[in-house]
Amino acid sequence: QVQLVESGGGLVQPGGSLRLSCAGSGTIFSIYDMGWYRQAPGETRELVAAIRVGGRTNYADSVKGRFTISRDNAKNTVYLQMNSLKPEDTAVYFCNARSTIRNYWGQGTQVTVSS
Repeated sequence: QVQLVESGGGLVQPGGSLRLSCAGSGTIFSIYDMGWYRQAPGETRELVAAIRVGGRTNYADSVKGRFTISRDNAKNTVYLQMNSLKPEDTAVYFCNARSTIRNYWGQGTQVTVSS
């Protein structure tokens, strides 16, 4: 059983920054592709950023140049650095871990961008 716990969400003004963390347990972290997704009420969950086992990253067009995903396998943690935040970034952000046979989700952390 794999458990993922997100943290770091909160209320921030437009143009501000937040860093989200996702801590994993119950697995060898280095064997999973990791991703951050977000979902606003009434909307579909969408991929924000992903980082593969080999370190390759990709981002949604809406966050390119503003968000950075990284991982620290020794700490079993993946991060999402969010800069230049916009109100449209407001959502619940979820951590995802994917192997060849399993797909796991965290409980989500709320990010609200508002003045």
